[in-house]
Amino acid sequence: MRRRTVAVGTLLLLTVAGCSSNPPESSPAPSSTPTPTPTPPGDTGTALPAWANVLRQPVDGQHLVTQHRKYVVTRGSDEAGTTTIADRAGKRVVVRHVPATGFVAQSPVVIDDRWALIEDIRSDGPDPQIKVLRYDLTTGKATAPTALPPVSEPEIGAYDGTFAYSSTDPKNRSCLIVAELATLKSRTVTCVAAPGYVADPVVSADTVTFSEIIAPETARRCKRILTAPLAGGAAQPVPAATNCIQWSGATVRGATVWSEVGAADPDQYQSKAYVRESGDSPARPLGTVVTDTILACGNWILWETRTVGSSGEETYQIHRWRSGLSTPQRLYAAEPGVALTPMTCQDSTVYVEAAYLASTPTYTETISAAL
Repeated sequence: MRRRTVAVGTLLLLTVAGCSSNPPESSPAPSSTPTPTPTPPGDTGTALPAWANVLRQPVDGQHLVTQHRKYVVTRGSDEAGTTTIADRAGKRVVVRHVPATGFVAQSPVVIDDRWALIEDIRSDGPDPQIKVLRYDLTTGKATAPTALPPVSEPEIGAYDGTFAYSSTDPKNRSCLIVAELATLKSRTVTCVAAPGYVADPVVSADTVTFSEIIAPETARRCKRILTAPLAGGAAQPVPAATNCIQWSGATVRGATVWSEVGAADPDQYQSKAYVRESGDSPARPLGTVVTDTILACGNWILWETRTVGSSGEETYQIHRWRSGLSTPQRLYAAEPGVALTPMTCQDSTVYVEAAYLASTPTYTETISAAL
């Protein structure tokens, strides 16, 4: 099991933090709601959505993983990351998943109206492993999804009940798998011979976008972005602005936003982003983004940006784009010094957690916007 990380500073603290076993309240403590930013002149997009406060907790308290129309998924701040799935209507806990000793829960949790897929990893020691369980939310019973090719990398991309991941086949090739949570039907999109591998899957309503790494740990290393329709068909490369340094991206209705940063770049936390409205259209620069935050949600592609002021204080923003917009829209602007976790999407609603680490006491707040 390979480990490929980007230095994420404070965000890493928040993504590995979790929640207690109690479900969040449907009416969280009052807090300030972000003010929508006016649509930039010349854009033809819809009005910006209002943000809702979902959950406010201490930094070491409850953290939202995702919220489904029937269920809410939270994660504990215990070392293993206990995962709790509760019925939103009655707040009844239907699943309380405690990873085995030595394992840590991994995001995301793939969920639909009946099923939930939870992944645990053990990355330290001589025997790294990945365990995946599928829970029946009507009974709370867990089973190993043996009908699926085994998961070989911790990264899982999910969009509602569809998910994508890496698996190692009998020929020791790294293969991208797309699967359905409800039926466990799956297909192999493409495979890469060892020591190459596929990574960074991002799933939208119609497309899976992923990276392919060739000749890792050598001077010939090449990382490129590819896309494949969920309905079936071969993967196609997304032409890069600079060859072999693409990182990750997302595709909706044929348009792709992706980022690029070199493996030897001293600042891999940020990368340069580009957009192509179709496979043969020219690439347009979108500026600098926080690496590995590009996400598809509904008809939109979203990402986070970060600026550092003269005093060293960080400011984060969320931007979105879709075909037809001349420039991206600023969807959310955090207060200076407030860190953001990577976004998640469920049912065309985006969720993000803001960490108020300079306040007394410190706390986190999950907010959402229906796109």
